[in-house]
Amino acid sequence: MTLGVLDVIAAKRRGERLPAEAIALVVDGYVRGDVPDYQMAAWLMAVACRGMDFDEVVALTRVYVDSGERLDLRGFDRVVDKHSTGGVGDKTTLVVAPALAALGVPVAKMSGRGLDFAGGTLDKLESIPGLRVGLDSDRIRTVLAEVGMVVVEQSARLVPADGATYALRDVTGTVESLPLIAASIMSKKIAAGTNGVVLDVKFGGGALTGDLASATELASLMIEIGAAFGLRCHAVISDMDQPLGWSAGNALEIREAVDVLRGAEVPGLTELCVTLAAEAVLLSGAETDQDRAREQVRAVLADGRARATFRRWVAAQGGDPAVVDDPRRLPATPHADLVTAGRSGWVRAVDARAIGTLALRLGAGRQVKSAPIDHAVGVTLHKRVGDRVVAGEPLAQVHHRGAGPVPVEQARAAFTIVAEEVPPAPTVHTVLRPRTAPGVATARR
Repeated sequence: MTLGVLDVIAAKRRGERLPAEAIALVVDGYVRGDVPDYQMAAWLMAVACRGMDFDEVVALTRVYVDSGERLDLRGFDRVVDKHSTGGVGDKTTLVVAPALAALGVPVAKMSGRGLDFAGGTLDKLESIPGLRVGLDSDRIRTVLAEVGMVVVEQSARLVPADGATYALRDVTGTVESLPLIAASIMSKKIAAGTNGVVLDVKFGGGALTGDLASATELASLMIEIGAAFGLRCHAVISDMDQPLGWSAGNALEIREAVDVLRGAEVPGLTELCVTLAAEAVLLSGAETDQDRAREQVRAVLADGRARATFRRWVAAQGGDPAVVDDPRRLPATPHADLVTAGRSGWVRAVDARAIGTLALRLGAGRQVKSAPIDHAVGVTLHKRVGDRVVAGEPLAQVHHRGAGPVPVEQARAAFTIVAEEVPPAPTVHTVLRPRTAPGVATARR
């Protein structure tokens, strides 16, 4: 019997395993325009609720990849990629990529837009006046050859099937499905044509995968998907219980990334960037000792080589390189209101999801599929977990346009202040590498 789209939706709603051709029927039909948004949304929700086994996730990944071209990076040695599953204030790509390029490890990265409360690398980069992320294959190769790094968006020819469903997931409550996350991420990595990928898999309140077990499951799943396609992957599992660094918002995060490229030690952010970049150095084969790889990464951040690489890259992709020297050229809001502490004590928690959602509602992200992004708005933290605070002292700053009520109380509520002293939050970084045994058998969430 020939299956129709409704049959496939109903089968997955019942929890049945879908053959590869059924998955292709829905996804390819959506890309062609034969399957409307409402049917694709129903299928995505069925997957989010019922899950997929490993073979289904591989089949979905293959449909995504085969929907377009693969980037041809022949002629480049040891090209690596880095990808984060998303979080609040996550601007690691803006540091890791130029650090690696400065070390002679080429980086080719296909990035995405923001999803829900988690910001997207491309939205952040487009804060830089003139910067273009939509490049054709020839220009991608040229920029990679000239600078050693390139960051691009999905085009109509590169993974168009994922591009078509990516924004729909954002507005249909299906962002947090592990099979959909894994297939989306890995299809871009496979199509990018690199030799290896370092995956930054987040867990915690500000992550798309909330707990450590789910993050570990997702990391293992993506490593095994990579192996199925001949792509070597390492994963770093990192915590996202509070925002990464001091800022959440597109231009605000560009400023902070530039600070790290100047050698600043930003809490949480700098250390994670060094860990990710060192892992990529090891993956590329440029170094075999982890400690030496970390030393090399810190050296290019301290001596200005990474910053100089970032400046050259901004210019190569059409952006204004002067923002690297003068971040005041980035978009800024006319208003920045302080959020002060209502009591004295120690900061026990900073709700990353609440901060990310606040930035989203200010306009830093999209609440509907076609919404524009406001690159200037966002939140800057003044305190982190473990910091002492006095009543009336600033906790955060809300950058806004003044068009409506300022969400000061929402920002204040993101901070939990207690009387007893609290130690700084520990840094949790766990590295997973490919296993020799057969891979993950299921990915139900």
